[in-house]
Amino acid sequence: MASNAQCIDGPAGPLEIDWLEPASPSGEGVAVICHPHPLHGGSMQNKVVHILCKACNELGLPALRFNFRGVGASAGEFDDGVGERDDMRAACGHARRQYPGVPLWLAGFSFGARVALEGWREAQADYLVSVAPPVSLYDMRGIDGITIPWLLVQGGKDEIVDPEAVREWAASRRPAPAVRWLDEAGHFFHGQLNALRQAVVEWGAAQ
Repeated sequence: MASNAQCIDGPAGPLEIDWLEPASPSGEGVAVICHPHPLHGGSMQNKVVHILCKACNELGLPALRFNFRGVGASAGEFDDGVGERDDMRAACGHARRQYPGVPLWLAGFSFGARVALEGWREAQADYLVSVAPPVSLYDMRGIDGITIPWLLVQGGKDEIVDPEAVREWAASRRPAPAVRWLDEAGHFFHGQLNALRQAVVEWGAAQ
């Protein structure tokens, strides 16, 4: 999984990105991955973000991870998800320019899942993957009507996001996402990263 870190022009200044390329590109899509909360140590180097990139690479998709504003070499300051949606759209626009005419897969973990869920339509995503969406930490009741193929992966032992709140929220969406429940996984999927990867790969391969 070759890595290629660089900066592109972002809405708050330079936006740090990193391409992870598959060994065998399928030519059938490109993925953008959003990292967890910037004020709690979240960055594109997060292990869950990395495993999501790896899963996308296994599906033959180049994966673009990036640092939200104020993280790493990305300019700007934390903007509670508003400016971060602009950062995500900039990353998606770059991915589309690099791989024109193919479907866009948009994934996010925790805070990054919130950003992707709130901005998928503006980003014109074709597929959506949400890992541990923080529905017990933010008011996400207004996120609905997700008409593209959508996978939600949640750990049953999540110590940060209430798993039952995620279960109820997912079931009440119209249409509801495909849900993969990992009973033994905590929020950061320690010891469960391969199970997370497998869940994403199996769902993605069926699309």
